[in-house]
Amino acid sequence: MTAIFNPTGLNTVPPVPRPAPPAADPTPAPADPGPVGPVLELPGAALVPVTHAGRPVGAFVVTDGRVRYRRLVDPDQLVAAATGAFAVAALTAAVALWSRRRPPAVHTVTMGPGGWLSLRGLPAPRPDHRPWWARVLRAHQLPRQERS
Repeated sequence: MTAIFNPTGLNTVPPVPRPAPPAADPTPAPADPGPVGPVLELPGAALVPVTHAGRPVGAFVVTDGRVRYRRLVDPDQLVAAATGAFAVAALTAAVALWSRRRPPAVHTVTMGPGGWLSLRGLPAPRPDHRPWWARVLRAHQLPRQERS
């Protein structure tokens, strides 16, 4: 929308030339019913359907002298909203799973001299002097406290 205001109040912009109307078609075009349809009489109520671009969007309901507008649910909008909600949920779940990913404990496994495996990034093994039953039970000796 373009508006030009000047102190005189006159529009100094020349009018936009309109294209010529198309030639008359020999077949008559169907009459456009308009945005509001005919009144439908029902027992105890009257309905007036409302359309936009040929699709029903709602209806005026007249009962007991009161007029109320009832909107219809558009299935295309419902599907679009559900698809959008699913996309946001899937993206959130993917980001959450990706952020919880842990790096591997062993960086590189290579073959060392003499056929030994070399595990880089792994701490050196400590000797375990516990008896076999303590290793099976994963038991550790309590730290000794010094008496004072």
